[in-house]
Amino acid sequence: MDKMLLESQSGAVANLRLNRPAARNALSLAMIEHLQIALTRCANDPNVHVIVISAEGPVFSAGHDLKEIKEARAANDDGRAFFERIMLACSTMMQTIVTCPKPVIASVQGVATAAGCQLVASCDLAVASTDAGFATPGVNIGLFCSTPMVALSRNVARKHAMEMLLTGDIIPADRARELGLVNRVVAPNKLEDNTLALAQQIASKSPKTLKIGKEAFYAQAELPLNEAYEYAGRVMVTNLLERDSREGIDAFIEKRPPHWDPLD
Repeated sequence: MDKMLLESQSGAVANLRLNRPAARNALSLAMIEHLQIALTRCANDPNVHVIVISAEGPVFSAGHDLKEIKEARAANDDGRAFFERIMLACSTMMQTIVTCPKPVIASVQGVATAAGCQLVASCDLAVASTDAGFATPGVNIGLFCSTPMVALSRNVARKHAMEMLLTGDIIPADRARELGLVNRVVAPNKLEDNTLALAQQIASKSPKTLKIGKEAFYAQAELPLNEAYEYAGRVMVTNLLERDSREGIDAFIEKRPPHWDPLD
């Protein structure tokens, strides 16, 4: 049986590739659990500095596996226990991406819908091909995309998020970039190379500094302005006391490449 998640590494960049193309890379419970395990392993691997999430086939991810959900309704509780289990697993996995000390980049070809769109929105960065599309179409089947809404509404302005959630329409890659859902849009045949180049550029930075910065970014975003500045100031002091900060400044002044410490 083929693996549903393919893992590879190029230098300090790990690639986690969804591999259920026949099922439109649906996020079944098993797929979510595989992603959770792989993300946790990459987070703890000192040889990994950046993680890329990509997919096999013409679709990035169609979201939750509706066939699996339909089958769960046969249980005596009409599927409640399974629904609670998969929603908790999915929410935990999405939060693992956000709290991961390494940057996570989505590399998106084809469409990313519902929880697939949530996966893209949960990543720190996203590169999309020109044939990519994004939607939260649950409203079309009587199932509002409530959990995808959490990640989506933290990426795009409220009215744009509500329009996607209320209409279920697919927005093209260029529009997704305008709204802030993706960073870059490239030709399909350049998607992999462009994503890898971005990942390698980021991977060349200090791992400790990336960890400090990513954690601080999400923490300050939830604070009032004055508290955000107080918090960010404390982070700057902590960062200045790290060896990598001293090394980076010395290397800049001495016009030489810096030598970073590994992430603990």
